[in-house]
Amino acid sequence: MSLDGKVVLVTGAAQGIGRGIALRLAKDGADIALVDLKTDKLHGVKSEIEALGRKASVFAADVSDRETVYAAIDHTENTLGGFDVMINNAGIAQVNPIAEVMPEEVERIMRINVQGVLWGIQAAAAKFKARKQKGKIINASSIAGHDGFAMIGVYSATKFAVRALTQAASREYASAGITVNAYCPGIVGTDMWVEIDERFAALTGTPKGETYKKFVDGISLGRAQTPDDVAALVAFLAGPDSDYITGQSILTDGGVVYR
Repeated sequence: MSLDGKVVLVTGAAQGIGRGIALRLAKDGADIALVDLKTDKLHGVKSEIEALGRKASVFAADVSDRETVYAAIDHTENTLGGFDVMINNAGIAQVNPIAEVMPEEVERIMRINVQGVLWGIQAAAAKFKARKQKGKIINASSIAGHDGFAMIGVYSATKFAVRALTQAASREYASAGITVNAYCPGIVGTDMWVEIDERFAALTGTPKGETYKKFVDGISLGRAQTPDDVAALVAFLAGPDSDYITGQSILTDGGVVYR
């Protein structure tokens, strides 16, 4: 599937799923704007993309800041000469029983996981309209956006919210030729899941690695997911074969949640 000539912005691109998405889309022919707060790691990803023969740019941004997200898209257009696809990938996890969640925890995760996606949708759609072109917006949800999981209730709520924003935005922007979809990963072997597992261990007294193993053992296809598995779905959503798909939040989890 070719993305030749397309310019894609990926938030949370410094590591994990975001890095995997950026590299896969570069392999498919896109030039990539890399956005994250971890600029040291971003430059490493930039070098990897350039080694594939594609162009890349780096922009430091906190996605919870609306104006910074708009600036990141302007930077993308100015440095890479266009703007075609927005990947709202940045997000954080949070593990805590419902009874113990504190206001500051809720505020932080909502600002990043929900507002960050909202600002990304707004800014991308505004740029597509200003350029008088169609475009694609692709958001990070989760299996926790389809099922609410114990101990990650607030995180689940943010990912349900991403699904709602995806559906609403798809309806609002369809007449402008802008599609809005989401990808919903499962148990991905990244640093985020290391943090989740450690937090579960601290709260429940289970040995480190036990929670991760338990979740992986419940995957029908019998293995943990990789960033490349997620990136394959995102590549489809970013490419022309998904042009008639909008408003969907597609599970890619190896068989954990069934819809």
